[in-house]
Amino acid sequence: MNWGTELWDQYDNLAAHTHKGIEFLDKYGTFVKERCAIELEYAAKLRRLVKNYQPKRKEEDEYQYSACKAFRQLLQELGDFAGQREVVAENLQSNVVRELHLLAKELREERKQHLNEGAKQMAVLNSAIGALERARRAYERAARESERALEAFQKADADLNLSRAEVEKQKANMKLRSQACEDAKQEYSDQLRKTNDAQRQHYEQRLPHVFKQLQDLDEKRIKNIKNFMLSSVDVERKVFPIIMQCLDGMEQAANSINEKEDTQLVIERYKSGFVPPEDFAFEAMAGGDATDSAAAAHHQNHHHHLNHLTAARGTVSGNRIKKRGGLLSIFSSNKNNMSVDGKEDYSDLPPNQKKKKLQAKVHELSKQVAQEQAAMEGLMKMKGVYETNPTLGDPMTVEGQLNECCDKLKKLRTQLRKFEELLAEANNQTSAPTLHPVARTNGAPPTQATSIGSNSESLSRSASESSVSTGTGAGAGPGSTCGANGRAAGGSPESGLGGDIAAAHADHANGDHDQDHESDFDYYYEPDLQPLGYCKALYAFEANGTGSTMRMECGEKLLVLETDAGDGWTRVRRHHTREEGFVPTTYIATTLYSDAHAH
Repeated sequence: MNWGTELWDQYDNLAAHTHKGIEFLDKYGTFVKERCAIELEYAAKLRRLVKNYQPKRKEEDEYQYSACKAFRQLLQELGDFAGQREVVAENLQSNVVRELHLLAKELREERKQHLNEGAKQMAVLNSAIGALERARRAYERAARESERALEAFQKADADLNLSRAEVEKQKANMKLRSQACEDAKQEYSDQLRKTNDAQRQHYEQRLPHVFKQLQDLDEKRIKNIKNFMLSSVDVERKVFPIIMQCLDGMEQAANSINEKEDTQLVIERYKSGFVPPEDFAFEAMAGGDATDSAAAAHHQNHHHHLNHLTAARGTVSGNRIKKRGGLLSIFSSNKNNMSVDGKEDYSDLPPNQKKKKLQAKVHELSKQVAQEQAAMEGLMKMKGVYETNPTLGDPMTVEGQLNECCDKLKKLRTQLRKFEELLAEANNQTSAPTLHPVARTNGAPPTQATSIGSNSESLSRSASESSVSTGTGAGAGPGSTCGANGRAAGGSPESGLGGDIAAAHADHANGDHDQDHESDFDYYYEPDLQPLGYCKALYAFEANGTGSTMRMECGEKLLVLETDAGDGWTRVRRHHTREEGFVPTTYIATTLYSDAHAH
């Protein structure tokens, strides 16, 4: 069944139907276009919502709780969900709206061509019908004239008064009209055959072909509407897996909420570290019973003693911890030299909160120190390569960078030591003290005092390093004063942490002693150190005048008392003056004895 045979006489209706069909296609395209706009608007509003509920900088502390973390994760998943709605809109726009617009334009052009072809065929048929009508009218007119000529001849032939010539004239006219009628009849007959042939071809071939093209065009339009609808569904179905992942992420975020952990975090966040107040003491009134007064006085004295201990614990022995002096005073964190400006030391916070802040600060500074050390090692390697192969570069070009890196590393280490000492104080403040005396090791004079941490490391290193023979090459220039492998704080010549911790424990243990006796617990003393070897100064070094470092001249020979523990410094002694101090390891070439004994 096709339009060509069934609808042979419905040209105008088919033309109107195909026009309405293309208009419907446009209408569907407008629908999809508006849906894209809605999807984009929905996605934009979701993204705006997510942005509006993102935690502000001042709210970051609140987002340590699991519920807040889950909410942040949910916001992220919702943002991804909004992104999928944008994908739907973009794919609908490219796969449906754009293609549909091109199809509608193509169908309009095809329809116009088909209708023009149909109109042309209709014109051909109408022309043949017109020619037939003209031939019929000519034949009709010729037949009437032939009939009138015949009647005129018969009338003249019957009239005896007319001459023979007149009768012959009428006879000739009759024959002429009769022949003209026959000619017109023949022409009409021929035109009738042509017109019938044209009409037959028109309704059996030409017009059905045009209608078949219109039918194909309409089926193409309908089929594409179907495909566009399926494509729209497929566009949305393709994002479903990711949308399901977003929903799964939201579910996972919700399941990560832990009420027990959150309530514990409240403790960690707000715990001050202070102890609850003591019981109120009984206040005896005048005229009371003497026995009760005595008991009350005893009770009050007892509480006074407890409060004294509590105060000692809570204030780190009234902040009486001494900083190490003597040989290593340059490296200790002296508050007079490094005053903490404002609340940088978190002294305004309760003990527990202060400890947390200091731990975070130490961690941050440790990372920065490690980064700078890695940078310095890279520069040292580069300098060594340049010295080995000068064609690759001038070693002096690295010198400035080494000095700058060294200065930065010194500042960072100074800061790190300061906050490590503050952290040590905070740790002692928040933990219960161990009440036992710290014995002095010997009665050596104070001039030979050194930190517990530094001496213990020296003693432990002497045996293990006694048989090691090392030499620092000439490539270690003044730019490497800090040492490429310098340690951060604890127990190094640059750090006063070991002695400070010992002093802090000593003060805690004897918090109720008189301050005049605190020096008994701040230091311990050691006998003269035996040389482990000797060294030669590769560069001149100027001491800073604080008593820990020692100046040396280029080419000077010195005795080695302690080798480099990884902090970039070596302890040496000048033989003739017995002056001792620390010099940069990279400034000297060291040769150790074959055993741990002096010559």
